[in-house]
Amino acid sequence: MRYVISGKNIDVTEGLRSAITDKLGKLERYFTPDTEVHVTLSVEKERQKIEVTIPVKGTVIRSEQVSNDMYVSIDLVEEVIERQLRKYKNKIVQREQGAGSFRQEFIDKEAEDEEVRIIRTKQFDMKPMYPEDACVQMELLGHSFYVFVNAETEQINVVYKRKGNTYGLIEPEQ
Repeated sequence: MRYVISGKNIDVTEGLRSAITDKLGKLERYFTPDTEVHVTLSVEKERQKIEVTIPVKGTVIRSEQVSNDMYVSIDLVEEVIERQLRKYKNKIVQREQGAGSFRQEFIDKEAEDEEVRIIRTKQFDMKPMYPEDACVQMELLGHSFYVFVNAETEQINVVYKRKGNTYGLIEPEQ
């Protein structure tokens, strides 16, 4: 695997670079040697964050972990990516165009097929409202996202809670 390692508010030392390649090197059994792994390290106050993105044809495998120690974050991110790969292997490989970045042994190996199951379905009326009103409604319900019909565009939108008490809006492309 080819590593692209960068830092924000942190110098990427040889020790960090070595820890990343050693820990993420465990993932080499899943990917072909020409697979690119993008790693971004950042520090904000006491938060040591690592973001790992592995673009494979048709999808992106990504994890972001935060702790008060960068080496702990590196350990956590590797575990999460490995769990994602095992859990979603069948879904990823079924998209034949995505299989090109994976080693044949990983593709051929039987997967513990954890099926995605929907256990609850809800139906509700969607009255048109403005995004700000949808945020208020989301807060009142105690949810982290809210689906609504935008009164301005008459299209289905989603508002969601972000870190730092901010909000995001998802709307369809025009």
